[in-house]
Order: sequence, then structure tokens, then C-alpha cells
Amino acid sequence: MTVGTKGAAVGAQRTVMITGVSRGLGHALTLELARRGYFVIGCARSQEKIQSLQQEISALDPSSSSRHLLTTVDVRSDSSVRDLAKVVVEAKRIPDIIVNNAGTINRNNKIWDVPAEEFDMVIDTNIKGTANILRHFMPLMIEKKHGIIVNMSSGWGRSAAAAVAPYCASKWAIEGLTRSVAKELPSGLAIIALSPGVVNTDMLTSCFGSSAALYQTTEAWAPKAATMILSLTVEDNGASLTV
Repeated sequence: MTVGTKGAAVGAQRTVMITGVSRGLGHALTLELARRGYFVIGCARSQEKIQSLQQEISALDPSSSSRHLLTTVDVRSDSSVRDLAKVVVEAKRIPDIIVNNAGTINRNNKIWDVPAEEFDMVIDTNIKGTANILRHFMPLMIEKKHGIIVNMSSGWGRSAAAAVAPYCASKWAIEGLTRSVAKELPSGLAIIALSPGVVNTDMLTSCFGSSAALYQTTEAWAPKAATMILSLTVEDNGASLTV
């Protein structure tokens, strides 16, 4: 695991951790929170895209890049996530909020035509990746007695569509996982399933083709999503919400 930037001083500034920050929703949300002055822990698989994101944050405020921790992590790997947790502990930056955003979708196909490796990629990223983050970060939040976890869901985690059965299955799993974990949490913590709504991302283009351009951009979505996520409280524990 390669760390891009590290935060220095630890103060009252809230810390938000986001997975899958290299593109789409995670990328836009990271920039929005950095713009608002939050300390962001961001991770993705691509070191090149992590470096590019770091440059974008620096362009917003040249003095801000040192206030964030951006790193390469594959959430599908339990050991990679464990290493991230160690770095976060060493930096004394236990997240106040975690957004489990990293996700992928299968190419439009009937389930019997989806290659096994493609099915595994969806399940391993969307479900196991989320579980790996919970495994290594929830104990830190429990010890801190404070924390909000946002598991990114989908409208297709509450309904169904043809040609995306693996993705639907993974997001239905996220809904069930979230509701179950909500019953296990001690006071001071909450976990929420959050559907982003319909947003023009690479994943939407994979499903809708050129029609994806008819929907809101990630840049238009991010301010609304950030405001909503930052306003979540323990009273929202177990809820299934939509931006």
C-alpha cells in the first residue's frame, strides 16, 4: 500500500473516509468535502488516479493537500484494508464518517451469460469490500464511541432490473447487511444504506449507454450528497435513504 498524503495536526476537524475515490461519486464527493474543509481519507486501486486527485485537491487550495490522506487500497483484499486501518491509527485520524462507496457493475447480460470472473468482481467489490472495511474500522469507531457508516446502495438494491442481476444482488445484500449490523451497534454509532439516486457515471453509461447523459452530473450531485451525509445522526441508524 502506498500512501499519497498524510495529515499532520489533529484537531476538531471532522474526518471522512471514502472508498473508491478514483472516479464517479467517490471522486466528486472527495473534492466537495475537501472544498468544505473536512479531512478526507480516500482510497482507490489506481495510484495514478490517486495522484491525479491529490493534484485536483491542491488546485482547490495549494495548502490543503497535506491535510488529507490519499492511498492505494483494494477493498477486495482484507490485508490491504487491514494495512489502511493501521495507517489511519498511526495518523490518529479515526474516521467520524465512513462512506463505503467503492463499487462496480457487470456488463449488461443475462445471468447465465455473465462470466464467472465478472460475477466475482461485482460480489467481491460491492459486498466483500464493504465487509472488509467494517471488519477493520468498526472496532476503531466502537472504541471511540462515535461514528457514522454510510453504505452506498442503489435503487436496484430495493427493486430489480434485467441484465444487471449480479449488481442487483450485491446491492440487495448491502441493504440487508446494513439493517442487520444496525442491530449490533452500541450507542454512539449508526450505519445507513444510502442510494445516490440516478447520476451520470461510468457505471450508468454501462447500463444506459448515451441516455446516461440525461441525468445529473456527479458535480451537481456531490453538494447535495455531502450535505445529507454530514447531517446524519445516530437516530438514522438502520435507515435506507436516498440522496
